[in-house]
Amino acid sequence: MQYHIKEQEWEQIYCSLKSIRAIHIYNEHKLRLFVEAIYYMVRSGCQWRLLPKFYGNWRAIHARFQAWSSRKIWDKVLQQNQNDPDMELVMIDSTIVRAHACAAGYGKNSQDQQALGRSKGGFSTKIHALVDALGNPLKFTLTSGQRHDIIKAPELTEKIINSTITADKGYDSRAFIETIILNNCKPIIPCKKNRLIQRDYDKHLYKERHLIECFFNKIKHFRRIFSRFDKIAAFYLSFLNFVATLIWLR
Repeated sequence: MQYHIKEQEWEQIYCSLKSIRAIHIYNEHKLRLFVEAIYYMVRSGCQWRLLPKFYGNWRAIHARFQAWSSRKIWDKVLQQNQNDPDMELVMIDSTIVRAHACAAGYGKNSQDQQALGRSKGGFSTKIHALVDALGNPLKFTLTSGQRHDIIKAPELTEKIINSTITADKGYDSRAFIETIILNNCKPIIPCKKNRLIQRDYDKHLYKERHLIECFFNKIKHFRRIFSRFDKIAAFYLSFLNFVATLIWLR
């Protein structure tokens, strides 16, 4: 069969998986088929039962993916493959993805817990992301689509020190700006028009913010990211971390 993940990329992923304890990685061929199956799912967005048979039993692959998601395996793989990120400048932003009807119904009154809600765009989830100066992904978190961008900003930037943080007007919050300064970081965030005192910012550096928009464009080439089909937020986040790892390995 023809693999979709390139040899060099697979070697890096396999090396990362070997460093994680208590996962079955002894048969490299079967492990690669499993990872290739995850790639097929995230790229095509198809239902699990429609997974081609040469990848193996779809129920076993689905169960293994759920187990790995519960242990945040893909989050660990992403962290291990973040090769020398440029932290001189970091950017935060969010993007809304439409959620398919099959993403609803996990449990009674569980939509907000599973990062699902209704915004102007309809039934949706919001991806909050932090990227480095080159537009490479560092961290993600999810909320329901109607939640404001600023809610997850402190969580995304809590460990960022001695850096420059760039964001749009949606992050113009006095408390957030003060937190950035306390961490010895420089905020490049334009003020909202209704502020009485307008804060100066570096307009040339602010133009670099297009890199995070380019990143969102890259991940939305994967159908299972572009449209959410997963009921459980942790599973959708695992797909997101998997795609982010592939972007780092390009």
